[in-house]
Amino acid sequence: MFARPRSITVIAWLFIAIGCFTVRKDVLPLIASHSAPGGALGAEGPVERWLLWGLRALAAVGGAFLLTGANWARSLLVVWMAYHVALSIRHQPIQLLVHSLLFVAVVYLLFRPEASRFFRARPREGRAEP
Repeated sequence: MFARPRSITVIAWLFIAIGCFTVRKDVLPLIASHSAPGGALGAEGPVERWLLWGLRALAAVGGAFLLTGANWARSLLVVWMAYHVALSIRHQPIQLLVHSLLFVAVVYLLFRPEASRFFRARPREGRAEP
């Protein structure tokens, strides 16, 4: 089995941090006794709120499984980044540029040959290792 490339470790922990901190940032005001629900999430209903938290939690889940070498996790994170690039189209051009550059960097680092060897070297469940 190949050692995990450092770039995979860094990307994984960045996505874990982004996912955890964004969910935490939204949830804390809702559970604090001295503050009423408001802010960015105040205008959304409970269904939209849970969908938003789910999407943000996917970043943490993808990052965690990226550390284990799960091949599907890198696809999940690429889709997650692509979604954010698409959302950035409605915002300021600098946000679109930053998200686009991050998207290109993440795709390159997750699918370069060294990273692909790491993901292929992971034994598959239910398959005997040669």
